Amino acid sequence: MTPAATGWATIDVILAVWFGLTALATVYVAWDAFTRNPEMKVMRWGWLLVTLYTGPVGAALYVLSCQEPSPGTHEAFVQPLWKQSVGSTIHCLAGDATGIIVAAAITMTLGLPMWLDVISEYVFGFLFGLLIFQALFMRDMLGGSYLRAVRRSFLPEWVSMNAVMAGMVPVMVILMSRDMTAMEPTSPRFWGVMSLATLVGGALAYPVNVWLVASGLKHGMGTVRALGRGGHDLATEERLIEHTTGEVPAPNAATAHHSMKGM
Repeated sequence: MTPAATGWATIDVILAVWFGLTALATVYVAWDAFTRNPEMKVMRWGWLLVTLYTGPVGAALYVLSCQEPSPGTHEAFVQPLWKQSVGSTIHCLAGDATGIIVAAAITMTLGLPMWLDVISEYVFGFLFGLLIFQALFMRDMLGGSYLRAVRRSFLPEWVSMNAVMAGMVPVMVILMSRDMTAMEPTSPRFWGVMSLATLVGGALAYPVNVWLVASGLKHGMGTVRALGRGGHDLATEERLIEHTTGEVPAPNAATAHHSMKGM
C-alpha cells in the first residue's frame, strides 16, 4: 500500500471513530434536552442538530452552557453572557448549517459547478435560518406575527450567517478540491468535511453573537418556565432570575445578560 493510500485509510478510520462518538453524543443530548432540561423548545432542536454535526464538541458545549445542574437552577445557570452567546450561536448554526448542508448535498449530487454550489448554499442557508429557525420558531417570542418576526430577525441573522459562511465555505472548498470523493454525499468524507466546516463556522460566529446578544439584537439561552403560554414573557423571566439569584436583572437580561461579570 502506498503512503498516500495509507493516509486515506487512516482518515477513514478516524472518521469512523468520530461518527461513532457523534452518534453517542447526539443520543445523550437528545435524551437530556427533551426529557430533563427546561430549555426553550427551539433550543432543544438546535442542540440536537448542532451535536449531530459537531459530535462530542457539541455535547460538551451543551453540558457546560445549557444543561441544568440541579432542579430549578436553569434560569441562573444560563444567565452569564458567554452562555447566552453560546445559545445564540447554536440557534443560528442549527438553521444555517442545516440549510448549507442540504444545499451542498443537492447541488453536488446534481454535479453543479463550485461557484453555483457556494451561491446556493449561501441563499438556502440564510433563508432556512431566517424563515424557519429564527422567524417561525421565534414567532410567539417576537409578538406572534410571522412577518414581524422576519423583519426583526433579518439583520442579526444576516450578520451571524455571514460569519458562519466565512468559516464553512473555505473549509469545504479547500478539502473538497483536494479529495473529489468528499464531494459525494454518499461518502463518509463528505460528512466529515461538513462536520469540520460546521465547527469552524460556529467558532467564527461565536464572537459575532456575543456582540449581538450584548447589544440586545439577538436572544440568548432561555428557560421554558419563564415563557408565557402566548409567547415570551420577558417580565416573568426577569422575576424568575431575580428570585433565583437574588439580583435584579438589567433590561433585556433574559435575552442577553445582567452583568459583564458573567463572562
